[in-house]
This record gives sequence, structure tokens and C-alpha cells, in this order.
Amino acid sequence: MLLGLSASGTVMALWALVEYGSVAHGLIRILAPGAQQVVVAGTSQLLGFAFATWVIGFRALRLSRRDLRWLPAGIGLKGFAIGLTLGAVAAGLALLGAVAFAHSYWYPDEGGLNDYIRQVVKTVVVLAPAALSEELMFRGLPLVLLAAARGRDVALVVVAGLLFALFHVLNPGVTALGLGNIALAGIFLGVAFYAPGGLWTAFGAHLGWNATLAALDAPVSGMPFDIPFLNYCAGDPVWLSGGRFGPEGGLMATVAITAALLVTLRWARKELF
Repeated sequence: MLLGLSASGTVMALWALVEYGSVAHGLIRILAPGAQQVVVAGTSQLLGFAFATWVIGFRALRLSRRDLRWLPAGIGLKGFAIGLTLGAVAAGLALLGAVAFAHSYWYPDEGGLNDYIRQVVKTVVVLAPAALSEELMFRGLPLVLLAAARGRDVALVVVAGLLFALFHVLNPGVTALGLGNIALAGIFLGVAFYAPGGLWTAFGAHLGWNATLAALDAPVSGMPFDIPFLNYCAGDPVWLSGGRFGPEGGLMATVAITAALLVTLRWARKELF
């Protein structure tokens, strides 16, 4: 984790220096909430943790791709597709629950359907490196090593869940319920990591959740996205809808993520236990 964070920070500092001519000024600009922050931080983390995985996992510990659950393309693509569906359905259920029980709603925005489709495609491209980087960071080598040392149940709670939640503690508008839901989502993604498809299943589920929320104009872990054609307004009570943190800050997300976790547990039972 330390090597990955150090490498990620180095990449981000170099990015700031090249783009803005100053590391300090560049980092202030890069780390401001928005699309640039998601792209630069996600890409930097992806490169940093890919490097750390190669150095420690492949070179030092001589682990194989299968050990790290980097499964072959055929299995991986199928797992990615199923994970993507699971994440998207869970996100959709969380939003529909907020509409049904917390007076949330959508209303028209500027732009047409073509503008909407183009922006959604761009948003998915922006979100993909960040989702994959977090899978390498929390459901990759650290999860595999702690599972080998202390058991998968401990690793799922500590690395996939608690550390994943702590990584989001400074997100805009974060709440205790939001952190709890992120920890629960981390465990869900950790179980998906042990499902058929391995890392790619977890990546698909992560991207499916984030992309669906963003495509429907809801904040993702407190990060807003500007989507034309429609606007989403979170209603009251906030403890159900999640408010400005997005659905992850509400109880509807707790229900949706729990349902996705139970489905994934059943699917991954053979390999998990």
C-alpha cells in the first residue's frame, strides 16, 4: 500500500509539474473536486498500484496472475459483464428507493438526448481508471496477502471494507452512514473479487455502480457530475436519500448494496469458501 501510494503521488506530482509548471500549484488545481481530479487521481493510482503489484506481487513474491485473480480474457470478460450488471442494478435500486421513499426526483435540464449520450460516454471513460485503480489498491495484492495471513473474512472486512471507507473520509459531504455504506460496498466488491472473473468482476461491479449513479446525475461518493438532459434532486429525509453525498449516504443504498452482496456471496460461494 505504501509503495503504491508513493508511486501514485510521484506520478501525480510529475503530472502537476508538466501541466502547470509547479508541483504545489498544480496539485491544488488537480485535487479540486471535479472531472480533472477523478481523471488524474485515478490514472495516477492505476499506474502507481500497477507498479507496486508488479514489484512486490510478481517480482518479489513470484505470484502468478491466477494468484492475484487476473483471470484469462474469456472468463474475465464474462465476469466483468456480470459485475457491471450487478453494480448497475444495485445503483438503480438505490436511486429508485430514494425516489419512492425520500421524495427524490428528476427534472429536465438543458441539452438533448445526443448531448446526454456523449456526456455519459465521456463520464464512463473518466470513471473507469479510478474504479480499476481502487480495485488494484483494495481488492488486489493487499487483499490477497492479508487473506493468506489472516483468512479471507478478516481481509474482506479490514482491507476491502474498512480501509476502502477510510480512503473516502475526506470526500465532500461525507457522513457516518456514507462511510458505512462505502465499507459495505467494499466488502461487496471484495466478494466479487472472489467470484468467477476475479479482479475483472470486481472492476465491473465498481464501474457499474459509479457509472449508473453518474449517468442518472446523482453524486458519486460526494462527487457531482454535470450531465445534460436531466437533473437529479435528492429529497428528504436525507438519511434515506443520501442528500448531497449521493445515494451512498442514505439507507436506500444500504438495502441495495446488501442485496447485491447477498447475490454475489451465493455466486462466489464455491471459490470464497
